[in-house]
Amino acid sequence: MTDVDLAYSSAVELRQMMDAGKLSPVELTELYLRRIEALNPRLNAFLTVTGDYAVESARRAEEAIGRGERGPLLGMPIAIKDLEATAGIRTTWGSLVFKDHVPTRDAVGVGRVREAGAVILGKTNTPEFGPSGTTTNKLGDSCRNPWDTNRTPGGSSGGSASAVAAGLAPIAIGSDGAGSIRIPASLCGIYGIKPTQGRVPSVGSPDRPSPHLTAQSGPITRYVADAAALLQVMSGHDAGDPTSLRETPPDFSAGLEQGARGLRVAWSADMGFGAVDEEVLRTSSAAAYLFQELGANVAECGLKLEHPMAAYLDISRPSMVAAYEGVLDDHREELMDYVNQALDHGYNTTGADFSRALRAVEVMRTQLDDLLDEYDLLLTPTMGMVAPSVGQPPTMVGGKEVHPQWIFPNLTVAFNLTGQPAATVPCGFSSDGLPIGLHIIGRRGNEATVLRASAAFEQARPWHHVRPPLD
Repeated sequence: MTDVDLAYSSAVELRQMMDAGKLSPVELTELYLRRIEALNPRLNAFLTVTGDYAVESARRAEEAIGRGERGPLLGMPIAIKDLEATAGIRTTWGSLVFKDHVPTRDAVGVGRVREAGAVILGKTNTPEFGPSGTTTNKLGDSCRNPWDTNRTPGGSSGGSASAVAAGLAPIAIGSDGAGSIRIPASLCGIYGIKPTQGRVPSVGSPDRPSPHLTAQSGPITRYVADAAALLQVMSGHDAGDPTSLRETPPDFSAGLEQGARGLRVAWSADMGFGAVDEEVLRTSSAAAYLFQELGANVAECGLKLEHPMAAYLDISRPSMVAAYEGVLDDHREELMDYVNQALDHGYNTTGADFSRALRAVEVMRTQLDDLLDEYDLLLTPTMGMVAPSVGQPPTMVGGKEVHPQWIFPNLTVAFNLTGQPAATVPCGFSSDGLPIGLHIIGRRGNEATVLRASAAFEQARPWHHVRPPLD
């Protein structure tokens, strides 16, 4: 196996090789660090690389494996989005204001993967504090898409998606407040899943004094089984987050081989409001109806939601003010325009606005609960378009005039508001060779069925052999 083949291997396969003594965690870590050194200048996927720390962590993991210890992440290199606090490792949140900040504690998910023996390669690029569908900040160049470095990887987990797609890490942690795992995973041609709201705890830290009302941390991977393994480690109640789910997480890997036979699947091209390019719609629709060949029952549904963006802004932007008020007001000139706009929106949102937004969410939640009582899954396109050029977001998609910033979470944000688990799987390429994703949404608490369907699609239409033109 060549170094490139090894870099693009499944984390599950890599673990098996390490357990069998066929692969050293140190050798694997050094392989990814060499790839980061060679390719990150073209991609800017990593803001911070923790080379010495990673190698030392890999040595400790190698010793543990030698003692007979085992675990799904033991010795596994991982990339961490720079919105996730990492004790002792620089965490900038994509901001000049925090360019030298080093937290004293981990985010919950980060702490759990560290305890599991994962090897942190570094912190991945993110838009400042996250409220953008592209990954651009004042810390350096925009993050780039490995399929075409003139294109954006999306955001806000753009660095994590770019890193995994380019073979700079086998797995990564992202976070998703309006689509920020699924958007870049779709645009970069890899797998990403936003768990049910509350599945992965979010405990207050300097950037987030209270749990975010719409955000969840989760896996970004090339393989579905890798996402299931990483989600297993990250999940579970934490007393510091009163909104985290108290139930014991199910075994997310247990049903991956069950296939799609018997599943009831609803397909919606746009949920009644979305803007979708014809080529994206054609490709994702064909992918949805492939489930018919896999034994599922697929039907087009008449779902028509009100556009969720207004409700999202009136809920998320006051939450952002709560998180950053008193920290950023003295640094307005250092902030990206989109951060200042988000803060202004939060300050100008009234209690009545917030109440109306909560009411709109309850209506959407009821509509989706009713639909998912009838069906096991809802499928849609993940994105309305393929990755646009850096700095040139579209203003027209599918013949509709769109807001150049809000087109990115166009089809993803509703499920942040209503809490369902949602994943994106690569389902094809555009005529100019850019990835297209299929969106798979399940009932709240039922990531297992989303992962099962994802794995069935992955087996029927594997994507791992197709790699970005970097090596």
